[in-house]
Amino acid sequence: MTAALAVRGLVKRYPALTALQGVDLEVAAGEFFGLLGPNGAGKTTLISILAGLTRASEGRAAVMGFDVQSQYREARRRLGVVPQELVYDPFFTVRETLRIQSGYFGLKHNDDWLDEVMHHLDLLPQADKNMRALSGGMKRRVLVAQALVHKPPVIILDEPTAGVDVSLRQTLWKFIESLNRQGHTIVLTTHYLEEAEALCGRIAMLKNGRIVALDSTRNLLDRAHERCATLSLRGDVAGAGIAGLAPQGDGEWRFRFERYEELEALLARLHGAHVAVEDLQLARADLEDVFNRIIASA
Repeated sequence: MTAALAVRGLVKRYPALTALQGVDLEVAAGEFFGLLGPNGAGKTTLISILAGLTRASEGRAAVMGFDVQSQYREARRRLGVVPQELVYDPFFTVRETLRIQSGYFGLKHNDDWLDEVMHHLDLLPQADKNMRALSGGMKRRVLVAQALVHKPPVIILDEPTAGVDVSLRQTLWKFIESLNRQGHTIVLTTHYLEEAEALCGRIAMLKNGRIVALDSTRNLLDRAHERCATLSLRGDVAGAGIAGLAPQGDGEWRFRFERYEELEALLARLHGAHVAVEDLQLARADLEDVFNRIIASA
């Protein structure tokens, strides 16, 4: 089966830096895939190359088997990108904006599909409002709708929930998950790692233009053998000088350990220092813990 995205030896050089340093990546059709990395890792550059907005210095990238440079029209028709930046034309209504976007792909008389997209994104009540009259969250919903007007099989979401309310997040993910179940390939970049952990089947992590981890979400989480204890403590914790306790604020402290004997020893030291444990919660390391460890060691 043709890969949804195929990247081979991708390099992008700028006069002052090299943003991508030989990236190899393949995303299968129908995947919900996460692309994670700190600021400046190269995520946006990679997306720009896939979308045909930037040319690679070396290497090749394809969308559904179509080369993004030599077969640009075919590749672009099969890709929908929701950008991180809020870019919009303030002189048109929501519906007019979506019709204009449809026109870029030669689509006419597709109001039924536009209405369906707006319905799923709770945009129908705003359909005849001018774009400049919308809130930031509503504008972001329009960006999502614009990426879907041509029903692309591959959808890239670049920080789609950055700075938006809980209502939009829930609405967006419900719709995107339904598209994924219908066979659309979803590629997500986000700094909300709990979203990536909950949604993505596989994840690639970038740092300084290189992929430093690529595996299933489950396997990445299994790399973290440690557990985490969150303790609510009363007493002079700082004065006790107990190693391994990290302050979290509001009287809470975090302690990471691999063996329960370590936790037992901690509780004994706290008791000896006359520090009372008012509450204790245990959890395994999450994707944020794994991400921070991999990025720090890469």
